Amino acid sequence: MLPFEEVAVIDKNAEYRGVPPKKLMENAGRKLADVISEKFSERPVLFICGTGNNGGDAYVAARYLRKRWEKADIMIYLIKSRDDIRSDIAKENFKEFKGETIEKLKWSDVDSDTIIVDAMLGTGIKGEIREPYRSVIRKINESENPVVSVDVPSGLGSDIQVNPQLTVTFHDAKEGMFVENSGQIEVVDIGIPEKALTHTGPGEMLLYPRSPQDSHKGENGRLLIVGGGPYTGAPALAAMAAYRTGVDLVHLAVPSSIMEIVSSYSPNFLVHPLEGNVLRDIHIEEILSLSKKCDSVIIGPGLGDNKETMKAVQELINEIEIPMLIDADALKAVKSGKIEFSTPTILTPHRGEFEMLMDEELEEKRLDKNADEFAKNNSLVLVVKGKKDYITDGDNYKWNDFGNQGMTVGGTGDTLSGVIGALMSKGMNVFNASRVGTYITCRAGDKAFDEVKWGLIPEDIIEKVPTLFKDLS
Repeated sequence: MLPFEEVAVIDKNAEYRGVPPKKLMENAGRKLADVISEKFSERPVLFICGTGNNGGDAYVAARYLRKRWEKADIMIYLIKSRDDIRSDIAKENFKEFKGETIEKLKWSDVDSDTIIVDAMLGTGIKGEIREPYRSVIRKINESENPVVSVDVPSGLGSDIQVNPQLTVTFHDAKEGMFVENSGQIEVVDIGIPEKALTHTGPGEMLLYPRSPQDSHKGENGRLLIVGGGPYTGAPALAAMAAYRTGVDLVHLAVPSSIMEIVSSYSPNFLVHPLEGNVLRDIHIEEILSLSKKCDSVIIGPGLGDNKETMKAVQELINEIEIPMLIDADALKAVKSGKIEFSTPTILTPHRGEFEMLMDEELEEKRLDKNADEFAKNNSLVLVVKGKKDYITDGDNYKWNDFGNQGMTVGGTGDTLSGVIGALMSKGMNVFNASRVGTYITCRAGDKAFDEVKWGLIPEDIIEKVPTLFKDLS
């Protein structure tokens, strides 16, 4: 079943992949009319419509039915005024109907043989159903008319909903739909392109967690990065990327030998020194204490593969209790250690690192199957980086075909980790954080490459990350 939040994502990605919203609405309305004319004999039809695209689908269906059932009254009743119709394509389809519209509905005038089509509320409705919808839902349920719902029964999942005999739903049944609350469920294909379902796209941005206006410092994410030692730039790049993704606070636990260097990259960093030159087991308690003040953790950027470090990483992975991303040299600890992933976890290997984890050379055509199996067996999310990235939790997957040849430069993996880690700390589940974070990083990389071409460096990508939020409200 399709989660409600995915509906808008798919629609947006369908537009990017070449099928515009107007075409989807036309297809949906035509298929709705097809099902109604197949399931029922010719008779009056009353479309009860809201102001969103759910109503737009109904206007199209009414236009088709009016041509097919020339002897029947095909009527539209708008819950609110036509001036309240929200989208331009819905307004356009309402104008094209050319049939009877009812300004004020008298239920006593509705013949019991009339098909009532519920096109009031779609998949984006949350909370209590308000008037005038509430009273109309009650009236529909009290009637003895055949009732057909469009995509989902209006009010599904709330305290009151339409109880239809039939629901015509688009592409796939929606989360929470069952025969008991939706009647017969008829799934119809409306022409969504395959890549809108299997690949990331602009629709992923609709999942980004907006900050509430009344939020305070720390409520929009506190991220811990455990890294550094042989390398100083990697943890700093991850931290800068996280800040640009909208996290409130980034803590960095790094060896004391590089603390001043890492601090010098930005006054925004909250840097915590770990005694010595590399991560060791003597730092475990200090890092665990820090993690309890954070919402997610990244382990790996710039750590190196010192044997003591690998042992410490294995202990940390086994004991940390917040969502975790493991990258770079820390992946070697996963390979060599006895680890049970008891908290939501993401691994971000490139192809060579994934082969190291699998302990075998992989065929390109089997990459996704191997990744699915590994993710499922270990109850984690994999982001396998490559020319096309593959994101999977074993059950759900997304390909990412954004990105460019300039992103082979060192540090882009640390940037990706920072973006995904920030999204985790803002409350996204690990699969969504991975797919959205991969899209954001690679799309920002494409924007940067358009300007600097092969001179691309990670900071260019990081600076472009906020441009992807400008259309979000």
